[in-house]
Amino acid sequence: MSSSRNDAEQSTRIPFTKASACGNDFLMVEGAHASGDLGALSRRLCDRHRGVGADGVEWLFPDAQADVKARLINADGSEAEISGNGTRCVAAEICSREGKTEVVVRTGAGLKTCRLIRQEAGRQEGREGGQPGSTFEFETDMGRPEVGGELSIETMWVRALGTRVSMGNPHFVIFVENFQEGWQRQAALIGTQPQFPQGTNVEYVVVRGANEIEIRLFERGVGETQSSGTGSCAAAVAAIASGRVASPVTVIAPGGAQTVRWENQVYLQGPATLICRGEFFV
Repeated sequence: MSSSRNDAEQSTRIPFTKASACGNDFLMVEGAHASGDLGALSRRLCDRHRGVGADGVEWLFPDAQADVKARLINADGSEAEISGNGTRCVAAEICSREGKTEVVVRTGAGLKTCRLIRQEAGRQEGREGGQPGSTFEFETDMGRPEVGGELSIETMWVRALGTRVSMGNPHFVIFVENFQEGWQRQAALIGTQPQFPQGTNVEYVVVRGANEIEIRLFERGVGETQSSGTGSCAAAVAAIASGRVASPVTVIAPGGAQTVRWENQVYLQGPATLICRGEFFV
């Protein structure tokens, strides 16, 4: 086989790492492979039937002030400011490569510092920490939240009363007694309302105790997800601000639990697991 043919074949392959944070899954891809329509390429990568499958792609670039710059493209090809879980997955990938215990990630919502609390190697015999299967537990400085007042949305199709919270990206937090069937349809409609010109992430929250809440999530550009880092933070902040719970808060999502502390800054603690590495054929 000629070297030119080898080069052509190599240029059609995109190496990736897949990681999951409480069921919220992401692909990490070096920005050197980010050519052409990045949204369209991300949609292909995230397709769960014809691609690798993920909630989003974290495109990684060098940065002079951080360990890495992460540009997040959602599964639908839209760009988001930040994902708390995605940022933690990026930190896990950097830790696996460089053995760091603290990783600074530049996101669209600013610099975020992820501090490694513990690491567990994969269960397969002979597998070393840092390889796929390894789980990294981080506490991430998520910055200062912005809490808005209550907002009522009433249309022919949807009625909801919630609280606006910004974690560098927009959230609408709705407290409920229980999770009603069809909440996903309501959440999708809320995101299209004129009160949210850039769309919004929607969280439904049930208070379970003085320091515990349970949530369901509908993320802008993705849909229903198993978990969300910024969504967990927004839900906890809204619950604390309204006097329903006290910090720290255990936030239970379908994909697992995370812990949120609000002490001027918001701190998010949770795991990120490296699932696999491979190549995507363009």
